[in-house]
Amino acid sequence: MKGIVHILMLMVLICVTHAAVPHNCTQAVIGVADDWNSSHVTLSVVEKDAHGRWVRVLGPYRGRLGRSGLVWGLGLHRNYRRATIKQEGDGRSPAGIFRIGGLWVTNKKTVKRDSRIPYVKVGPADLWVSDPAYPHLYNRHVRLNHPARSAWEKKEQMRQTDYAHSIKLLICHNTDNPRVNAGSSIFFHIWRRDGAAATAGCTAMNETNLRTIIARLNPSRNPVYILLPRAEYARLRKSWRLP
Repeated sequence: MKGIVHILMLMVLICVTHAAVPHNCTQAVIGVADDWNSSHVTLSVVEKDAHGRWVRVLGPYRGRLGRSGLVWGLGLHRNYRRATIKQEGDGRSPAGIFRIGGLWVTNKKTVKRDSRIPYVKVGPADLWVSDPAYPHLYNRHVRLNHPARSAWEKKEQMRQTDYAHSIKLLICHNTDNPRVNAGSSIFFHIWRRDGAAATAGCTAMNETNLRTIIARLNPSRNPVYILLPRAEYARLRKSWRLP
């Protein structure tokens, strides 16, 4: 493909495989849905205190998930052998444990954040590829050396004028050696219609709450996002070392 300058790999703070919440993780965003088919989620931020106990520091906040609910994603957790895994276009949010990555922003108001969190000011040359016909680019941020102009480039272009996507915080689903068709472009972003609308697979919330969470994130705490239905959270709490 002509015109691609580079694929930006700063999208994630770290993406490695663990069986559970990493021992060095002391900060987590937790999302709990009523069941696998719910598009509603309750979000909180927890941190370990000086005694190693998990304490809620933000929330609970209301949020929205994919219109069809949840399905297992590809992250730090291990999926059982026959688990149904997220697919491109299934309308479900990926469940599991995921690293939290960088920011992609068009919002005109400054997003307060730790300076170590990768930040991209999105422009007309920025793409996020969801086309399985380009496996080497799938689920990657690509910056062209010109504004998107071909039909394919415009289809893959990151949204320029969609306010709900003006602040996007990456959820690291399927970002480590991406599996084609296993779901792409999964972010935290601003919700639509004050929460009346579900997403296509992302986690959305009120803008104020999103900004508050971003401002709280501390890369030295190795933050993760834990998203599960309530029953799965209870079942896996001990074995996955969940807060």
